[in-house]
Amino acid sequence: MIKRLLGLLAGVVLVGTFASPIAQAQDYPNDTINIVVPFSAGGPTDTVTRLVAESMSKTLGQQIIVENVGGAGGTLGAARVAKAEPDGYTLLLYHIGMATTATLYRKLPYDPKTAFAPVGLVTEVPMVMIARKDFPPNNLQELVTYVKENKDTVTYANAGVGAASHLCGMLFMQAIETPLTTVPYKGTGPALTDLLGGQVDFMCDQTTNTTGQIKAGEVKAYGVFADQRVEALPDLPTIKEGGLEGLSFGIWHGLYAPAGTPDEVVNKLSEALKVALADPNVIKRFAELGTEPVPADQATPEALKAKVASEIDRWKPVIETAGEYAD
Repeated sequence: MIKRLLGLLAGVVLVGTFASPIAQAQDYPNDTINIVVPFSAGGPTDTVTRLVAESMSKTLGQQIIVENVGGAGGTLGAARVAKAEPDGYTLLLYHIGMATTATLYRKLPYDPKTAFAPVGLVTEVPMVMIARKDFPPNNLQELVTYVKENKDTVTYANAGVGAASHLCGMLFMQAIETPLTTVPYKGTGPALTDLLGGQVDFMCDQTTNTTGQIKAGEVKAYGVFADQRVEALPDLPTIKEGGLEGLSFGIWHGLYAPAGTPDEVVNKLSEALKVALADPNVIKRFAELGTEPVPADQATPEALKAKVASEIDRWKPVIETAGEYAD
């Protein structure tokens, strides 16, 4: 009788152990959620994340803390999330670097295609070419001529290998067939600070990080890397209008959980993301920053998974042609 009772108790404990992930998923979330931004505070990815996190926290009923883990083109922060417990409490909001680092870095501590559970796309932000306000060129054609004639002294700032500013600069240098001296930083924030201070000459950056400075006349703007002008900057021509073809280039952002996160948790996060992207305040703030949320059918795990795979294929030949890699 005692043995039978002990056996039944053991069975209850065993069933409870196996059922716990399901129970946890059903109760999710019941604690604070962390979203890792793999870049410094104050940059464009950080700005996007904080706007989305504020709205998602209301839907999920839990506080969302944004943690900045910069370095190595975003791969340090991504690696932290890849190794995190797959319970939905440690997330990653990363831009196009999720796809490009697969080729840019010879050794990554994770596989971008398998180390994460995609939650959904967030937004696609246009890039814009800017310079210190006293930089001599006054339009894109003058900029191209000037940097070609002064290629040994002109300095181009970026936020490190794999950052959006690095990729944009790489495309620009290929287009004008002129290598330039690059000055890497640990994030777009410090790079832009030095540009405003006149320590470097020019750079590419996302409209979410530059619209205010452009409107205030604190920097010179030469063109937006988009098929059409940005509503927040109607007087700024596209790069194509300025004379350079084939340089439409936007920086998409996606939200991820570690691989192995229960589908129920991923789906709850995806639904909360959709609500955030339909939030009037988020839409308004995005518009002021020169971007907009993706449609609801793109804020899904399936859409983000497909985006990562297609962008890895798109950027691989570009990066290999440029021959720029990091260890």
